[in-house]
Amino acid sequence: MVNLKINGQAVSVPEGYTVLEAAREVGIDIPTLCYLKDYSETGSCRMCVVEIVGARALQAACVYPVAEGIEVLTHSPKVKAARKSTLELLLSNHDRKCLTCIRNKHCELQTLSEELGVDDIRYEGEIIKREIDDLSPSIVRDNNKCVLCRRCVNVCKNIQTVGAIDATERGFKTQIACAFNKSLADSNCVNCGQCIAACPVGALKEKDNTAAVFEEIANPDKYVIVQTAPAVRAALGEEFGFEMGTPVTGKMAAALRRLGFDKVFDTDTGADITIMEEGTEFIERLNNGGKLPLITSCSPGWIKFCEHNFPDFLDNLSSCKSPHQMFGAVIKSYYAEKHNIDPKKICVVSVMPCVAKKFESSREEMEFNKLRDVDIVISTRELARMIKQAGIKFEKLPDEKFDAPFEEASGAGVIFGATGGVMEAALRTVADVLEGKSIDQIDYHAVRGTEGIKEATLNIAGKDVRIAVAHGLGNARKLLESIRSGEKNYEFIEIMACPGGCVTGGGQPICSAKEYMDHDVKAERAKALYTEDANSPVRKSHENPDIKLLYSEYFEKPGSHKAHELLHTTYVKRKRF
Repeated sequence: MVNLKINGQAVSVPEGYTVLEAAREVGIDIPTLCYLKDYSETGSCRMCVVEIVGARALQAACVYPVAEGIEVLTHSPKVKAARKSTLELLLSNHDRKCLTCIRNKHCELQTLSEELGVDDIRYEGEIIKREIDDLSPSIVRDNNKCVLCRRCVNVCKNIQTVGAIDATERGFKTQIACAFNKSLADSNCVNCGQCIAACPVGALKEKDNTAAVFEEIANPDKYVIVQTAPAVRAALGEEFGFEMGTPVTGKMAAALRRLGFDKVFDTDTGADITIMEEGTEFIERLNNGGKLPLITSCSPGWIKFCEHNFPDFLDNLSSCKSPHQMFGAVIKSYYAEKHNIDPKKICVVSVMPCVAKKFESSREEMEFNKLRDVDIVISTRELARMIKQAGIKFEKLPDEKFDAPFEEASGAGVIFGATGGVMEAALRTVADVLEGKSIDQIDYHAVRGTEGIKEATLNIAGKDVRIAVAHGLGNARKLLESIRSGEKNYEFIEIMACPGGCVTGGGQPICSAKEYMDHDVKAERAKALYTEDANSPVRKSHENPDIKLLYSEYFEKPGSHKAHELLHTTYVKRKRF
């Protein structure tokens, strides 16, 4: 422990703490902007400066380590004046159209202005008009609102190891851009949206498709079906004042009906279909000398990352489409035929925690008989905006169920939204099939949790199956490079592009830097999914009655010719940058 004084108060904190962390121990919030716990810790914005008694200059609290006997002043006149001047200079050339900004009331710059008492702009800087980059199907960049905190850069480069963006030019002309000032659409961006989640202001946002959804709902000639990913229910409530980690499945279904969708389905059903196909694929490869390790294909950000950086692993990828794409194909084939609906009149809307799904749905491969599997993708944030625009009082809604015939998915489908969830769901089915009996022990704790890379060896039907789970593309890179070098060997791997999996996807509700300091966002949202799984009457995909009926009536069996036509896909080698 290290002993110090903060504003005259004696404090004892663990060695290795920063002054920022130490101050929070005694209930003092030091303002930050470039700081984002575990993602961006550079001390570059100078909003968090404090006075160290005896030191010549003010120090950045987010990176200044505690030391025995130091005295810290967090709000001396000198400190307050420095912070306010820094903020006023940031605002001097900022695009201050706050009322029309996507981050209005959820902007860290706006919050700082209120907290530091900035009621006027003393400086007027030269305004450089930046071109808005909206060519990507997933992400819109507006450098007119950028404050050069570099949180997006640090996440993209250091956490995701993509490096699609960085600071370019110098001095007043500095901006965040792609190489050669290209659009994100022409870069190695994987559309994961972690840059959006990291941005403290409105410089980055998802491509908004809400107007297109409202238009489809209003069209009397369209039969509009919505499906919601498992992670959406774990976070949507945060947009309406619910505590983080509160599942709002029933209210979400009710809200979607009131928005006017013709049918409200659960993408967890698509996850159950994915397990049927992917589990069968794994068993065939394991028993028949196929390409191993098999790597899951549910995360489109990971798929594009693999296509750019690890083309030698494309044959290891499961050929399965992701759950929402599979389910879209099923809706426009099996469901359309069963209910005598012209599939050309069906519009499938996917509500996803992931903005990479917007890119995925536009991929050339994601169609059958010239019909797109999914027509429109919106994020959790976009759904929240639609609910608010429609004047629906979310918190007052009753709990309602999804529509038949896909009313109840399995608990295995629910946990797809957390890192390790796809692996656990697959193991529940694979173990039963290989053992030839129903296994009672179905909670695979070895693949749960937020550790970056998890490994385990399981004995299934007398065979040792080596598995690994990675979340965040930096961890995925480490894992694949260890396989490339021969250091590691596995039979089955799950990879999710976003740290924590879908629960912290790029389309989920934005958490401020303070919220990241107060909460383990990944763990709290995942808890909602595991709770719902534990309470599910059916916890294995192959035991879902709706899935049994689907295969008996339509696909015949997992891996059949029809299943491959509708539910499987191919991949492409992409340019390396």
